[in-house]
Amino acid sequence: MDTSRALGLVVTDHDGLITGWSRGAEQLLGHTAAEAAGQPVAELLGLEDAAGPEERHMALPVRDRDGSLLTLPVSSYPLADGMAGCETRPGSILVVGPPPTGDALQEREALSTWTLEASPLALTVYDTDLRCVWQSDRMRRLSGLSDEERRGRRLTDVLPAPDAARWEERVRRALLTGEEQTDEIRGSNPAASPTRVFGVSATPLRDERGQTLGVCTTVTDVTRASRDRERLALLNDASVRVGSTLDVTQTGRELTEVVVPRFADFARVDLLEVLLRGDEPAPGPIAGAVRLRRIAELNLFEGVLEAQTTAGDSDVYLVNSPAALCLASGRSAMYRTEDPVIRAWAALSPARQAKIARFGTHSWMLLPVRARGTTLGVVMLTRTRETPEPFEPGDLPLAEDLVARAAVCLDNARRFTRERTAALALQRSLLPRRLPHQSAVQVASRYLPASPSIGVGGDWYDVIRLSGERVALVVGDVVGHGIHAAAAMGRLRTAVRTLADVDPTPDELLTRLDDLVIQLSAESDGDRDDDLATNIGATCLYAVYDPVSRRCSLARAGHPAPVLVAPDGAAGFLEVPAGPPLGLGGVPFESVEVTLSPGSLLALYTDGLVEARQRDLDAGLEVLRTALTVPADSLEDVCEHVVRTALPNSPVDDAALLLVRTRALDGRRVAAWDIAADAAAVSRVRSESVRRMVSWGLQEAAFVTELVVSELVTNAIRYGAPPIQLRLIHDHVLTCEVSDASSTAPHMRRARVFDEGGRGLLLVAQLTQRWGTRQTSTGKTIWCEQALPTEVGAVGPESAEAA
Repeated sequence: MDTSRALGLVVTDHDGLITGWSRGAEQLLGHTAAEAAGQPVAELLGLEDAAGPEERHMALPVRDRDGSLLTLPVSSYPLADGMAGCETRPGSILVVGPPPTGDALQEREALSTWTLEASPLALTVYDTDLRCVWQSDRMRRLSGLSDEERRGRRLTDVLPAPDAARWEERVRRALLTGEEQTDEIRGSNPAASPTRVFGVSATPLRDERGQTLGVCTTVTDVTRASRDRERLALLNDASVRVGSTLDVTQTGRELTEVVVPRFADFARVDLLEVLLRGDEPAPGPIAGAVRLRRIAELNLFEGVLEAQTTAGDSDVYLVNSPAALCLASGRSAMYRTEDPVIRAWAALSPARQAKIARFGTHSWMLLPVRARGTTLGVVMLTRTRETPEPFEPGDLPLAEDLVARAAVCLDNARRFTRERTAALALQRSLLPRRLPHQSAVQVASRYLPASPSIGVGGDWYDVIRLSGERVALVVGDVVGHGIHAAAAMGRLRTAVRTLADVDPTPDELLTRLDDLVIQLSAESDGDRDDDLATNIGATCLYAVYDPVSRRCSLARAGHPAPVLVAPDGAAGFLEVPAGPPLGLGGVPFESVEVTLSPGSLLALYTDGLVEARQRDLDAGLEVLRTALTVPADSLEDVCEHVVRTALPNSPVDDAALLLVRTRALDGRRVAAWDIAADAAAVSRVRSESVRRMVSWGLQEAAFVTELVVSELVTNAIRYGAPPIQLRLIHDHVLTCEVSDASSTAPHMRRARVFDEGGRGLLLVAQLTQRWGTRQTSTGKTIWCEQALPTEVGAVGPESAEAA
């Protein structure tokens, strides 16, 4: 083969694969264009480093078809982005052949001729007035215009795309500045679908003196690459935006905001109604008619995004509706408005037909929402006159990927919502439904759970009626969040109520509660050492207020100190020894006792209230103290103001608040007698108690009171130690208390037939509502409560001194 004058042109893409092979290359190297296309240039010709990012000229050994190596000159010319056929990545043009022997410009002339007439590039040359003077054959086919139709016309005359004017301005800039300009435009290609994306570049043309003669533009169809970029960006956006919260409705709304208007003009997310009720949906496809609840809907109409107000409505989809068919098959489907399925479904509702006509809906896509083998609902996407191009089969995998990602987020949100609802229900069921009716204090309370992303905590409060019209006030906080913390809170609250029934002092109650927490943690650790939820830790504040003496005794275990607001408005924190948190053991708790004026406000709270807005604990405490001093019409208003002031919209921890306004019991409703240790005193005290009952208007209850007083006083004289005191308290119930200096507690027993004694406490228990005993600093007190007739027993707050 005579190769002395042959000149071969080889075009490669970014990966080094041959995309162009000239006749000269066939003559020089023996391979036909069909044999060379798609082959790696490094393997076919042995050219490892010929292509590069810069223009290069070198002599290299080149392998021909017979396998022999020929040392030939090789010139490499890099292509700009988008110029290697339909690729969007840069490649190279290799010129292989002998050195020029006559005309030094032979190589460049051959290269120019091939580039202008036979290359896959669509080229157009414009003069300085931006009028077309020449177009390549590839440009002729791309535009669908002949040379006569194109010559002398401007860009805006032949490119009706909306951004054609912008591109003409970029071409003018290349002409004026001498700098290459690149862009992407959308336009029509008669040989393809209506809307295409083209990568364009404009390079000024100069003569040997540097005088600008015009500008050359190249056009490459990059529709597929552009769509790939858009889809990748859409998937990336969905991975970031969808599922930002563990809220089902918000997740559905985020999905619609991602796909509209970038992929569809209308999006609706419908979930099974049983799912939103907290029930577990059936696995697999769902056949038959189905009720769905709309959680999100967004549409584009006349260029404006509209979130539909119908979100939250439910609707029944019949068996042959698109949504029901999608759920029954478990597969996605695409329709046109003229398809029988859509026409039959639309015919069932005139309102639906009107809506389709109003938006100009022409293309539909139905996708099942499935996660972890469970069907959650269906997503409907449509395109309207806002987007003339209908959905294509290539759009379906993208939509399925978007919905699949959202489905996992929706399922996570559903599971979290169900677990949070269960934990919150458990938490609220363990808190007091209503605080007990008593005259010692006026109370207002709040429990505020943390934001859904944090989970339910273990904060609690309680008000417990004690004997002698006293009241116990409790606020506690279990460490951690979730159902384990709520369950631990329930156990501790029950323990506190049980211990309060024994009526120990606050420090003794916390000591016993601390022992219980240590025991529970030890038992749990023995079963599950790796379960952090088994390590119970908590703080607690326990206080007892006596409206008769107006004394309040308090102790705390690692809990924030309470705030006391005096009747004159002065506010401060009570100095109560902190004590260690429950569960540590080894350190004793201490009680303090203070006298409270009637009308004092005592605020008990958990740390979630003072740490919500302020990182600095001292600043949070100051916010609480100031909020408690704001004048308000009622205690409930004070409670609401404190919550609004101290807590943000999405607190990071749950919080409990218990506000207590103290009262003093009217001294005229309390009667007390000191009793000598003599059996003869029983008769006298019985008479005194009956007279006091008559003065209170309790004649009907006088007989039972006389028997109870007789039994309790007799037992104190016989088995107790002086001094002995009887006290009657008239409030919602009639309380009878007998105190003595002996610490020995009585026990009720059933007397035998011939026993002379042993029936006193049994008689007291039968005649009264409840009875008990409590230890005091000087001995013990035996007490019982007697129900009063309704017309005389309903004592309201007016019976207590408020000031």
